[in-house]
Amino acid sequence: MSATTAEAVRAFRDRLGLPGLVDVHTHFMPERVLDKVWDYFDAVGPLTGVEWPITYRHEEDQRVALLREFGVLAFTAMLYPHKPAMAAWLNAWSAEFAARTPDCLHTATFFPEDGVAEYVGRAVEAGARVFKAHLQVGAYDPNDERLEPVWGLLAEAAVPIVIHCGSGPVPGKYTGPEPIARLLARHPALPLIIAHMGMPEYTDFLDLADRYPEVRLDTTMAFTDFSEQFSGFPAQDLGRLADLGDRILLGTDFPNIPYPYEHQLTALERLGLGDDWLRAVCHDNGARLFRLARAPKAGGLPPAGSQEIHR
Repeated sequence: MSATTAEAVRAFRDRLGLPGLVDVHTHFMPERVLDKVWDYFDAVGPLTGVEWPITYRHEEDQRVALLREFGVLAFTAMLYPHKPAMAAWLNAWSAEFAARTPDCLHTATFFPEDGVAEYVGRAVEAGARVFKAHLQVGAYDPNDERLEPVWGLLAEAAVPIVIHCGSGPVPGKYTGPEPIARLLARHPALPLIIAHMGMPEYTDFLDLADRYPEVRLDTTMAFTDFSEQFSGFPAQDLGRLADLGDRILLGTDFPNIPYPYEHQLTALERLGLGDDWLRAVCHDNGARLFRLARAPKAGGLPPAGSQEIHR
């Protein structure tokens, strides 16, 4: 299956003339945490009637190898806490993972708790290049006063935050566009990347991207056959995807996807927005955002601080 997928992804890249892909939404985390995530998805089917098999339920080394085989030049370790006193430990793990996996963009996270500004500051100083916030799993308000210095710090440092704030697959107390609109009203330069295109509140999050030039959206699971079953993208907004083509980024949710990796690419291609749009989404926008000055060599990004990558 992986060989077929690798061939399909290679054919997609070759047709577009891409050196590879930049995937801003992939998951790597400590094994026992990932096991809990997989347990959650295993339980989703009986509860919702929609089965969610994990296509890439492999050991960590094999998952890294698969992304490289697919030609993913840069990816992330999206990890997130669901309770206090967890984020700093996750950040220590992700820093070590990034050190031994140079094609992974050093990822960090946070939770509204005492000391959050201090450990986020340490993560930025240590070279974190992207953060993950998960309002659904964490069940917290992004406007919690304890996070105010964090948002200011990340805005000033221009470190992007991939934020799961849409109400899919299950609404949370603080999901939806309204809390994010209030956050951006105070921090208009905050470089948020709206995960899953804001599914299912696509239109509302596109409105926020229109209003705030530092807001981007990732494609994670959007437009796929799986997601279209229960959260179809509104046809009337397709033209807006073209208009925002420089601020849409490839995301896949690898390895936690119920279909092969190439299906996300096929789903983007069949939108019919053209090859230039696909090149921007699948490589150029991410390469520009994370200052990947040129395509990394096979096997990973150049070391931080080199001439080829700039903070």
